[in-house]
Amino acid sequence: MENLLKRYQSLLSKVQLGFERNLSSQINWEARAIGLKGARGTGKSTLMLQQIKKQGDFSKSVYISLDDLYFKNNTVLDTAEQLYRDGIRRLYLDEVHKYHDWQREIKNLYDFYPDLKLIISGSSILELQKSSVDLSRRVLFYELPSLSFREFLELKYGIIIPKFTLEELQKNHISIAQSIKEKLDSPLTYFREFLEYGAYPYIMEGVTDFGYRLQQVVNVVIDYDLPEAKDISASTQSKLKKLLFILSESVPFTPNISKLASQLETTRPILTEMLYLLEEARLVRNLRSASKGTSLLNKPEKIYLSNTSLIHSFSEKGRNQGNLRETFAIDQLQNAGYSVTFPKQGDFLVNETYLLEIGGAGKGSSQVSGFENHLIFSDDLEIGWGRKLPLFLLGLMY
Repeated sequence: MENLLKRYQSLLSKVQLGFERNLSSQINWEARAIGLKGARGTGKSTLMLQQIKKQGDFSKSVYISLDDLYFKNNTVLDTAEQLYRDGIRRLYLDEVHKYHDWQREIKNLYDFYPDLKLIISGSSILELQKSSVDLSRRVLFYELPSLSFREFLELKYGIIIPKFTLEELQKNHISIAQSIKEKLDSPLTYFREFLEYGAYPYIMEGVTDFGYRLQQVVNVVIDYDLPEAKDISASTQSKLKKLLFILSESVPFTPNISKLASQLETTRPILTEMLYLLEEARLVRNLRSASKGTSLLNKPEKIYLSNTSLIHSFSEKGRNQGNLRETFAIDQLQNAGYSVTFPKQGDFLVNETYLLEIGGAGKGSSQVSGFENHLIFSDDLEIGWGRKLPLFLLGLMY
């Protein structure tokens, strides 16, 4: 136990309070039990440690990672009970999916200790998703997405820009873009950097091996996280990696399910399941038609990698402008909480209200002009006009 607490104190001493993720202000930290889920590398552990530091009452809070070797011979329940006797009233449990039967022990702690606040976190979204049904009456779940362009600017450069809704961008995009120009001498320079490196907070550790680190994270997700949540074979893991590579070469990918299944030497149902797994691991985004419903069993109309940093890390072939601009748009929109579906015309239908067309400076409105609430976003525009907006503005919504 002593070594466990020393590791916690070491981590706490290193965490900084200068930059906080947007999600932190949305979490009800006073709830009895909070669950943080999100892809690997998005900063869940840092978010928890920052909250402890902000609370300031270090005698009543403890952070523990359940992948610690300590838990090979000790239970979470016994450890928590001992900490409770020592006065701990806020228990932060990270990497919960690494601990067998964590759901039952969290449930017991919640039921047996009404004044103990529990904050749990895990990188296996599929595992937490599966467990949220059993814990839904007890645990309030939040998801930490990859960084927004706005968060990237604050994290890396200390440039603070307010949040805007899509509705605010539509109405005030000219004045908003002008205010950005006052803070950034060349918004598009920063924007292009974000597209390459900006999705994950460990950009602060340097860009030299960023792509390699990201590939390692993806391997851990497929080799370890997914098998913990789903009974998948080594053969399926290999096919998931092959599928991810195929998608990275040609996203946005308009899938021919039969042809793709043949390439992977598998069946249509298994391929559909694989696409679901990659989506739940936040490695891909499956864009579905609103008219066909958004059931995960329905064939997606298009498939995107989850963010543009993944594109840069996996494939030179996939780094074309059309791919990057569409991936950025769907990434930022969905992370901001908007519903995005595949429309009959245009690129994205947002909240069944806004029809978006994504393109370059020469993109016109011919494909979407018949839709009253249409917007055109251009990736090489700093200040727009009318219904034509700079694409980077979509990165200011969270």
